[in-house]
This record gives sequence, structure tokens and C-alpha cells, in this order.
Amino acid sequence: MSPNYLAVFLTFARNSLIRDMTFRTNFFIEVISSMSWMIMNLGFYTLVYQFTPDIEGWGKYQFFVFIATTMFINSLVQAFFMPNAQELSELVRTGGLDFALLKPIDTQFLVSLRRVNWSSLGNFGIALVLLAYALPKIENLNLSIWQFLLYPAYILMGVLILYSVMMTLAATSIWLGRNQSLYDFWFYITNFSRYPMEIYKGTYGEPLRNLFTFVIPILVVINVPANLMAKPLGISSEATTNRGMQLALFTLLATAGSLAFSRWIFKKALGSYRSASS
Repeated sequence: MSPNYLAVFLTFARNSLIRDMTFRTNFFIEVISSMSWMIMNLGFYTLVYQFTPDIEGWGKYQFFVFIATTMFINSLVQAFFMPNAQELSELVRTGGLDFALLKPIDTQFLVSLRRVNWSSLGNFGIALVLLAYALPKIENLNLSIWQFLLYPAYILMGVLILYSVMMTLAATSIWLGRNQSLYDFWFYITNFSRYPMEIYKGTYGEPLRNLFTFVIPILVVINVPANLMAKPLGISSEATTNRGMQLALFTLLATAGSLAFSRWIFKKALGSYRSASS
């Protein structure tokens, strides 16, 4: 009998909330700390736009939509996947993965979602407020119902691409035994996705842009949904619009390819797993 994955996930989410609420002061400090960091980032970019009208075609309020999209995606990844990926190496080292393999449920699902970091969702609320504030201030912006429907879909694709990269990195801990540098390496890679891809140009920028678009597709994670809302048809040039549509189609393929690759790596790693007690 196949387990009810939704019911299992809801149980994980409830247990995580109960655990977080056991230490409420710590929970609220984490929420405030995370929100303060993002508000400081927002203040920094507000300061930058006092000295320039746009950054490679991104006006102030368009860039605020970009930041809101960054907050949406990062808060979801940090809430649902980051704590579990960080703990995978501990499961391998302590033998906890043995118990996960014995459960009558998909092992990748179990190790990916067994803990939810609720405090990371505080930035999701800030992103909603920022998006609602910035969108009406963008000149000549007329969004259709399709933009509003596709935006969360592409945010979900961005989350899945980042999850795939994270799971691929985390799975290496099964071979290495311990991978405490996961978070650092994750930060270094995803740092490139925090800026519009238009800034990557020139002798050194173009190779980086191609690498992080077509090999490790983290540049499409935020750029595609942010472009969809901030620079849709009507305020973009024809060439820019065509390139945006091509990137949107590529994002579909990149999401499917990333998930398939991370699944393959995880299964290959499990095939090499030796119990901590063996």
C-alpha cells in the first residue's frame, strides 16, 4: 500500500511547528533576525538607486520586484529543504540513514522534508508586501491574468531547481562521509542568482552567464519569474521579449532536467551507502 505523502508531510510540518514553539523566544528571534537582514538589503539597494536611475535596464521598482522574487524563493528553500540537506551528512555519519532506508516510504522524500524551518517563512510575508508596493509604481505595466498565474508556477520551478542543486550537493556526503562545507558552497553558487543576468557581460561576465544559465541553471531561477512580472510584453523591446520567452521555455526543461539529475545522483549515492555500523 502506497503511503499518503501529503499526510506524511503535514505530520512533519506540524511536528516541526510544535518543536519550534517549544522555544518561542528563540523562534521569534530567528524570525526578526531573518527579516532584519532582508530589510537591510532592501535599504542598501534603495541607497544605490539614489545615484542611478537603473541598473542594466532594471529601474528601482522593477528591481524591488526582483528582490521580492528572491525573497519568495529563498524563504521557501530555507524553510523546507535547507535544514534537511544540512542534516543528511549527520544521518550518514551517525547511522540515522539506516532507519530512513527501512521506512516504507521514498527515502529522498523522507530526508528532504522531514523538518520544516518555520522561522524562514517570515521573509515570505515581507516579499508579499514589497511586491504589492512595487508593482503599481512600475510605469506602463499592464499585467494579464496569465502573468499572475505563471508567476507562482515559475517561482515553484525556481525552488525545485535550487532544491535539485542542494540535493545533489547533499548526496555527496554519502560518498564523503561528511560534507560540512555544503552551506558555504551553496552560498557561493546561489550568490550569482541574486542579481539580474544582464550584469554578466564582457570577457568574464559572458562565460559566467552561460555557465550559470545552461550548465548550472541558477540564473533562470529568479530572473525568469522576476522578468515575467516586472518586464512583460509592452515595456520590453521585441528582442528582449523573444529572449525572455526562450528563457521561460528553457526553464521548463531545466527544472525537469535538474530534478532528474539530482534523483539519479541520490540513487547512485544510496547504492554506494554502507551502514555506519558495518
